[in-house]
Amino acid sequence: MNWFLRAKHWQIFILIFVAPVVIELIGFMLALTTRQPELLFVCVFIMMAIILGVQFGWFYNVGTALANRVNPNGGMNVKRFRSFVLIPVIYIGALMLGMIVFGFFMMNSGRPSPYLGLLLILVIPMHFFSMFCIFYSIWFISKSLKMAERWTHVELSDYIGDFFLTWFLFVGIWFIQPRINRMFDTTLPPQMIAPSTFQNPQYYSQNYPPQNPNQPQ
Repeated sequence: MNWFLRAKHWQIFILIFVAPVVIELIGFMLALTTRQPELLFVCVFIMMAIILGVQFGWFYNVGTALANRVNPNGGMNVKRFRSFVLIPVIYIGALMLGMIVFGFFMMNSGRPSPYLGLLLILVIPMHFFSMFCIFYSIWFISKSLKMAERWTHVELSDYIGDFFLTWFLFVGIWFIQPRINRMFDTTLPPQMIAPSTFQNPQYYSQNYPPQNPNQPQ
């Protein structure tokens, strides 16, 4: 099973919110003691790589697994979701790399790079589009989670709480991840779905194969 589906809430919390702070503090101390600010840039890059890898990796894997669980009748566009998750990763990674390069240029030359204005022109529209992609991903995950739990189509009022928990993940991970663990725990028997709820032919075919009517009960 995918690690993000079976990882504990405290493991993800440490990777996203605790480890980056520790790495950044180490970078500050190294920069102060060695008087080499380049070490701080290296630590910041490592910190952002961990945050991007774990948080957006969690988005990508959890959202995909939840949407596949309720498809084909869920109506969730998995391909679009995956693209919208990757766009902020590429943008933030490129932005951090650009800031590090321009930072080194300023330290060596003592003046800003002449291409800084061009960078700002590219950053502003990409920043707003990346924000849209992040909010779309949060919406996608929260709605898919509620649909996967209820096996029925849901309205915004049904999953608005999960939306904010996913948005403020440093709090929400303690409530959302245990639900995901239980949902994808292969040691538990599949949950029986009431006939009046969301019908998923793929789910029934995998977990409740048709029985032979001539077979004795």
